[in-house]
Amino acid sequence: MPSLDDLKKRIKSVKSTQKITKAMKMVAAAKLRKAQENAEKGRPYSQKMQNIILNLTKSINDPLNAPKLLVGTGKDKTYLCLVLTADRGLCGGFNSNICKLAKSNFKKIISEGKELKIITVGSKGLDQIKREYGKYIIKKFSFKDKKQITFKEAEIIGKEIINLFKQNEFDKCILFFNNFKNVITQIPQAQQIIPVENNSSMDEKDTSFTYEFEPDEDEILEDLLPKNISTQIFKAFLENAASEQGSRMTAMDNATRNAGELVDKLTINYNRSRQASITKELIEIISGAESL
Repeated sequence: MPSLDDLKKRIKSVKSTQKITKAMKMVAAAKLRKAQENAEKGRPYSQKMQNIILNLTKSINDPLNAPKLLVGTGKDKTYLCLVLTADRGLCGGFNSNICKLAKSNFKKIISEGKELKIITVGSKGLDQIKREYGKYIIKKFSFKDKKQITFKEAEIIGKEIINLFKQNEFDKCILFFNNFKNVITQIPQAQQIIPVENNSSMDEKDTSFTYEFEPDEDEILEDLLPKNISTQIFKAFLENAASEQGSRMTAMDNATRNAGELVDKLTINYNRSRQASITKELIEIISGAESL
């Protein structure tokens, strides 16, 4: 049984941890507000651009002469998986949920006899994936030194993917990230960005418009398609940022509550031990007095 001094030290240690988790929860709550605003503002832009690309895909009459970024290589042999996670921990199941979805897709790709290539963004995702799928990782990115990820970082990754595609390194590219719904709920997503996959959740009215291009389609698509890839990656970054803070806020709230419960339990044990110690001393004093 631990001594009174040990229990006292333990209570003090847990209370200190409780203060830290409470502070982290407050910081996450403050960051979440801004991250949520950014994610919500970025959705309409990325959605509209995706709809325009989908509309163009439907209107193509000659797939052989269409841009490969738009229609793909026509093959289904090599998959490039881009896994976006955080560089920091203490955010509940945020990183592990993305990795869990990614791993289930990796398993499916390999079981179908297709080639797998992985690019990781964020050190936490890399740590989880490299244990089992380390040999498939071809590139890793980490923006730990960046206070806030901007479109510039998304463009760096986008250019790397486009260069690999031009070198015929893969046929399809899938993006993994967490879609922010609310503070408690963040849903892991797998989005195919090369070639653009028709998502049934998109508004049919948006994809039925006819667009007129000036200058011609080829010239615009040359700039629009690479930009769309960077835009979808940046949208995933924004969704991840909000999801990370929401998950951290929930995790720290649970940790603070658990620390409070542990302090109460330890305090009861301390009081019982103290009472037992006092009772023992009283018995010893009474026994000594009676022997005299």
